[in-house]
Amino acid sequence: MARCIVIANQKGGVGKTTTAVNLAAALAVMEKKTLLVDCDPQANASSGVGIYPEQVRENLYSVLYEPDKAREAVYETTLPYLYVLPATSDLVAADIELVDKQNRENFLKSLLATLDEDFDFILLDCPPSLGLVTLNALCAASELLVPLQCEYYALEGVAQLLRTFELVRKRFNTGLNLLGVVMTMYDGRNRLNRHVKREIRKCFPKHHFETVVPRNVRVSEAPSHGMSVITYDVKSKGAEAYLSLAREVVCRTAG
Repeated sequence: MARCIVIANQKGGVGKTTTAVNLAAALAVMEKKTLLVDCDPQANASSGVGIYPEQVRENLYSVLYEPDKAREAVYETTLPYLYVLPATSDLVAADIELVDKQNRENFLKSLLATLDEDFDFILLDCPPSLGLVTLNALCAASELLVPLQCEYYALEGVAQLLRTFELVRKRFNTGLNLLGVVMTMYDGRNRLNRHVKREIRKCFPKHHFETVVPRNVRVSEAPSHGMSVITYDVKSKGAEAYLSLAREVVCRTAG
């Protein structure tokens, strides 16, 4: 049975998709069979592992209401053990269509249940909003991983983030647990970054990862080549950080 982890934050620009792509790749390098599910119509997680909308026949939107076709939308990547269920811009329609459907928060859960035995890890990359597709991802997962950028506005969003998590857990998915918070785009030379790092660790004393992802040029360059930083430059500081994060994830139990 796969561990299903949703990577989410209502705030954009915090390294959410970057974390989803590179954590998935790092788990694959550890020979954990991993499925990256792109729940964002921008499809950056898909292109980040070299799978582009024009290359695929089936995608998350095309199989969302037909769970028996789920495997038709799963594609191999160039990295062994890493697979992707891609998004396209068509996924925008799902937030509108789901409004009128019964049990509307559980379509993705039903879809992923058909793939559960095929993988060790399923990672869900969400858009930076709390629409119905994101709600489906939160209801499908058993663990929540939150990337937080080490800057001032990250602290402002923490309370809202916790309220959302508790609301989803109370009303929709009692099995959703906080796996942890990972700090991203960290620059140890920056006083504000150091302050935010301390504050985040105070806010999440039991739920922060020791790994801190640094601001790294290789991490920024990799997506333009359709690669994770693990594939692009495995010796870079960014790759080392995501490999370290993957080791923590494998060893950690959500709670």
